[in-house]
Amino acid sequence: MSEDRAPVLVTGATGYVGGRLVPALLERGHRVRAAGRSVAKIKARPWGGHPGLEAVRADLLDPSSMLEAARGCSAAYYLVHSMRPDVPDFAARDREAACNMARAASQAGMKRIIYLGGLGEDSPELSPHLRSRAEVGRILSLGSAELTVLRAAVILGSGSASFEIIRYLADRLPVIIAPRWVRTRCQPIAVSNVLGYLVGCLENPATAGRSFDIGGPDILTYAEMLRIYAEKAGLRPRLIIPAPLLTPGMSAFWINLVTPVPMSLIRPLVQGLKNEVVCRENDIRRLVPQRLLSCGEAMAQALDKVRQQSVSTCCFDAGSACLPGWAACQDPPYAGGAVHQCNYSARLRGPAERVWRPIQGLGGESGWFFGSFLWRLRGLADELIGGPGLRRGRRHPEDLRVGDALDFWRVLDVRPGKRLLLLAEMKLPGEAMLEIRVRPLNAGDSELRIVSRFLPRGLWGSLYWFALYPFHALIFKNLIQGLARAADAPLVEPPQKIGPQPVVEAQNTNGRGRK
Repeated sequence: MSEDRAPVLVTGATGYVGGRLVPALLERGHRVRAAGRSVAKIKARPWGGHPGLEAVRADLLDPSSMLEAARGCSAAYYLVHSMRPDVPDFAARDREAACNMARAASQAGMKRIIYLGGLGEDSPELSPHLRSRAEVGRILSLGSAELTVLRAAVILGSGSASFEIIRYLADRLPVIIAPRWVRTRCQPIAVSNVLGYLVGCLENPATAGRSFDIGGPDILTYAEMLRIYAEKAGLRPRLIIPAPLLTPGMSAFWINLVTPVPMSLIRPLVQGLKNEVVCRENDIRRLVPQRLLSCGEAMAQALDKVRQQSVSTCCFDAGSACLPGWAACQDPPYAGGAVHQCNYSARLRGPAERVWRPIQGLGGESGWFFGSFLWRLRGLADELIGGPGLRRGRRHPEDLRVGDALDFWRVLDVRPGKRLLLLAEMKLPGEAMLEIRVRPLNAGDSELRIVSRFLPRGLWGSLYWFALYPFHALIFKNLIQGLARAADAPLVEPPQKIGPQPVVEAQNTNGRGRK
């Protein structure tokens, strides 16, 4: 394919599907402009340095940034959906984002938009999330770019929200008490087949201006999918007991307790489980032929990826990797800021490279080197109020990259041997950040510094901070000691409390530069 062809814009490039679509397009010789709120998060992907890739900052709620991202592109993939029904009027946010995309595509002279939507009959019983996805498709069709809509039901692949829910339910519960939706029929499709259709539609002009239902070869109930997973995972058959009185809200709460999938994903998925999602037509199979994987084959492939720790994208990838505005502000303390800090530092007998090793393995199976019970207790409390808790773990036991989920944190910046910056995604009356820094000193020693920052939200936020301050001091001092032991770098002296520390600019700047 000619290298001078116009690039293809991919919105949601670091999401579950987008993060797999970009390398697939690059492998086919397409030039790709990957758009997201954090350029650093895009560049941190394994394909982030590909010569055929442009990384651009764009926010679908910012019309000017979308127009800039769309200029010069021949086509765009629209892979962004609001999965936060807890946000007031999330459908309005989806509506605004779709309008901005359609307008930007028209103004930029873009020829095509390819949109991945959801299956579901248009009826009063349709879930709010599925109804919003259908509305997005209608809005995108109003622009001058020809729209191709692919409507999928359950997407099965390592790291997908649907697969993770099925996996954890079957792995952890030999007896599953499930609501009536376990008998609802659906037509799951492997993520590899979804990618095949997305790429194939771009390369086949006959798909322009049309809508297609996409699904795999099997039509199953959710109960049957749970049984297939148990078989592929080598588990004993799971006993599934329907509980008709279990409401969608109770069902979402129950799934949130059992699985690491965030409540923001569970709620809309559970609301849609009452709707039968089966393909009404299969025209796409003629226009973009490929071998469709069965449900069992898709689950077996996903399990292999999990066991090999080679999951390329995950539903936990969704999350902002942008430095909060309050943290980036360098105003002096007397300027009226309310950011609280709890900071400790120590000198270690060892080089910075050695001190860094346990830091890059923090969280997940390795834990936090001190107060495991306290961390688990905080994680459990977070899960009970709908937060992620500690169950997300981490993508890889050693490798870290910008945008990764790390227990109930999000990696904002990682500079091997120097710095790890985390943003809290737990439920809090405010916003919190944790920074770990390593600095080489004279005589082969190193300084290890831990900086905790918290911006309270109202009175309850301030009360929360001061109530937990003694525990923070205990944890951070002992975390330094635990890291020192793990790095085989003895403390020269005990950890000392230090004053407020400024936030040095993170690598994931939100400027709009392109590669």
